[in-house]
Amino acid sequence: MTDTDLNLLAAGARAHKVSRRHFMQIAIGAGLSIPAATKLWTTKVEAATPKKGGTFRVAINDFNTTDTLDPAKSNGTFTIQSPHICRTYLTEITPENKVGPDSAESWEATPDAKVWRFKLAKGQEFHNGKPLTATDVVSSLNHHRGDDTKSGGKALLADVESIEADGKDTVVIKLKVGTADLPYMLADYHFAIMPDKGNGEVDAESGIGAGPYKVTAFQPGISADFVRHERYHRQTWFDAIRILGISDVTARINSLISGEADAIAEPDPKLVEMLTGVGMELDVVPSGTQITMDMDCRAAPFSDNNVRQAMKYALDRKEVLDKIAFGYGKIGNDHPVGPNMPYQAQLEQTQYDPDKAKFYLKKAGAEGLKVQLSISDAVYPGAVDMGSIYQQNAAKAGINLEINREPSDAYWVNVWMKKPFAGGNYGQRATPDMFFSTFFRSDAPWNYTHWENDRFQKLLLEAKAELDDKKRGEMYGEMQQLCRDEGGTIVAFFQSFLSARSPKVQHPANLSSEWQLDGGRAYHRWWFES
Repeated sequence: MTDTDLNLLAAGARAHKVSRRHFMQIAIGAGLSIPAATKLWTTKVEAATPKKGGTFRVAINDFNTTDTLDPAKSNGTFTIQSPHICRTYLTEITPENKVGPDSAESWEATPDAKVWRFKLAKGQEFHNGKPLTATDVVSSLNHHRGDDTKSGGKALLADVESIEADGKDTVVIKLKVGTADLPYMLADYHFAIMPDKGNGEVDAESGIGAGPYKVTAFQPGISADFVRHERYHRQTWFDAIRILGISDVTARINSLISGEADAIAEPDPKLVEMLTGVGMELDVVPSGTQITMDMDCRAAPFSDNNVRQAMKYALDRKEVLDKIAFGYGKIGNDHPVGPNMPYQAQLEQTQYDPDKAKFYLKKAGAEGLKVQLSISDAVYPGAVDMGSIYQQNAAKAGINLEINREPSDAYWVNVWMKKPFAGGNYGQRATPDMFFSTFFRSDAPWNYTHWENDRFQKLLLEAKAELDDKKRGEMYGEMQQLCRDEGGTIVAFFQSFLSARSPKVQHPANLSSEWQLDGGRAYHRWWFES
């Protein structure tokens, strides 16, 4: 019996199609010893069969004293993870990176994709006992649409004409332009469903939702605790969740080894062999999440595209990937569509070329350029070291790059979009339109480089409404080229999500690449082995 045959046998047992007795008979008959057959059952079937119980403790790398439970203000790891713990969404990104149901059990659109109807699953209830209705969904989405909102989700809803309740269990969304990606967009971490307060506003800060766990304690920058919501409309396994904020990567790794945590996000890539050497499990999930250095295109000298091009040619991306990410990722090419996302264009790769950098500096009249890069390991473990590599690379192009090491706490509040040249970390979106609309639309609150290009903006609106897949792909290809050749973002690499866990923590075969920790849904998809 081959390994493939044994895996199929184990899969049948996990699906309750093969009893333990029958499993042992087949395995022993195939030549395995009784101890080997028993170990196969224990590791491949028993441990992989979800069991209820236990408190799942997770140490994360980006938990700040400025964090809040209002999803309109989400901009870091905890504020992305927490709404997936305590709230629901209309849709979710599945472990296979497809769109699937969450609070909405089904949806349908008109042929032009301008009108969508989402039907809610029945029996959903908020943590405070209030039934979840279409009115709550309407108010929750409108929470990101007001004139005064600073929500990063606002740009995704910019083409929405109206959101209305049709009875208690149906939400109707009308759009100015056809939007084929709407079900994917509504899985964005901003669009958590919160209880309506009766006046069109929502209870955003309390953490009350209809999600798998209820908030019991929240100390920003330190920890948060959650307990199972018994009226959650889907399956969960853990009894409780505890999130620990440990920004120092060595301390985070030690928390796993010592047993303080059951899983950790973002272990240092250079230490993962040590973790596996002491019996911990490592999960590596290729993603479209990008590690960047972003130039404010309004601010001199970055207002000159020749300078922007010089800065791009002055970075050795392969050296950064090898020395900082230890190969756990893919080299970037200064546009946001990652290798595992749809419509990635096959463009010529921007290579490290100090002579080309000097050429563009001369065109800009900027020989001897001096610039400052603000960066922190809140961006990525080793991001400050990435800045040092870039500093050495740039020196060979005649660029004097000064590194400002910023505090990790509140980096996304005090530095990101505040300093003219700063490190960035942008999570994969399910489709190119979601990323472009969130970060590149001219009126988007999170247009972090403030890059303006009329052709790009025209294509953004046209591609959103284009239902012909081939034409849409061509539009996205041109947009990626415009970003590479004129935009203000240097994409160093697309990271692979690394997480480490105790061997007692189990999960399904596939993991979502949308965000860290199975798209932020490890808390209700994973379990402890018996």
